Amino acid sequence: MITVEEVQNTQQKKEFLNFPARLYQHDKNYIRPLDKDINDVFNPEKNKFYTNGECTRFIFKNKSETVGKIAVFINKSYEQIQPTGGIGFFDCINDQETANFIFNHCKNWLRKRGIEAIDGPINFGERDKFWGLLTEGFLEPLYCMNYNFPYYKELFENYGFKTYYEQLCFSRPIFAEVSRVFTVMHAKYSKNAKISAKPLKKNNLEKFARDFTEVYNSAWASHGSGKQIEEAKVLKMFKGMKPIINEHISWFVYENEKPIAMWMNIPDLNQWFKYLDGKFGIIEKLKFLWVKKFKKNEKMVGLVFGVIPEWQKKGIEGYMIWEGTQHLRMHTDFKTTELQWIGDFNPKMIKIAENLDTTVTRKLATYRYLFDQEKDFERHPII
Repeated sequence: MITVEEVQNTQQKKEFLNFPARLYQHDKNYIRPLDKDINDVFNPEKNKFYTNGECTRFIFKNKSETVGKIAVFINKSYEQIQPTGGIGFFDCINDQETANFIFNHCKNWLRKRGIEAIDGPINFGERDKFWGLLTEGFLEPLYCMNYNFPYYKELFENYGFKTYYEQLCFSRPIFAEVSRVFTVMHAKYSKNAKISAKPLKKNNLEKFARDFTEVYNSAWASHGSGKQIEEAKVLKMFKGMKPIINEHISWFVYENEKPIAMWMNIPDLNQWFKYLDGKFGIIEKLKFLWVKKFKKNEKMVGLVFGVIPEWQKKGIEGYMIWEGTQHLRMHTDFKTTELQWIGDFNPKMIKIAENLDTTVTRKLATYRYLFDQEKDFERHPII
């Protein structure tokens, strides 16, 4: 007999965090997320999505033993054809009946609130964290990336979830051969005195925040939803990232000092956080500083890549990538780079990733479940 507990008290909150650690204790690739990062999602003072939504966590037990957990939520700004809620932070033993019980519980919770479909596993927050179910490439997860057992795919699909879209993660070895196109373009633009490449520097974050904003808003204004970003927000983000910025791996290209392209990377924090067992108190912060100093981090993560429209399809990215690659090969320990996931509904970005000489090394899936199974299922539209 499975019982349900809504997460409310301190003990339940700890169990919500500790259950996955027990479940994955023999999986060498599992990296426990920082408790702080999980808790912040469920803190209305930290998570702006509570202003236009609601979220509840549940723990499921068989007698006194935890067999599963999940968060279920509604984000009213998440506009879909039918009212759609979300589930995330799902973990479960390898038992279909238990998973069905959990999914049914969420469906009933959402149905009472006028919802007609579920997307999951997703985050009660932005898509850059805790989004999607890992289906291929069961490697160590990147920081704030979901990780799960392979059997989770069957638990979702046997219940009736279908793939709404796939999330593709592209990677390449740092010392792999670089496309001849890149080296040719590098040779071409190196002769142009108007063109220069500069790495991001911590002592001049204001300048690089301004340059980032200019390139981002120009490169992405007509792409997808066309969201503009404010310079003040970029500077705040840069300042927050300052402790982990590596000055050798983020690059900007200029034409007569005007920014025309950027390639933003950071170290994969999980290569350090995996030694902290999810905690980040005073002792763990000191340990983090020690690990960061003495443990080589061999993986970097690509955050943003952009070229302003006037310079697109002219090969300037080849100049930037080869300039940056030569430098970081000499000055860092990184051996691989991985891009943040790209949805299969975004062929333009996929083409850019492929042109960077990358290969797909892992896939995640965002699933959708329609309460009315007679309705036609439609995948995410192409943008």
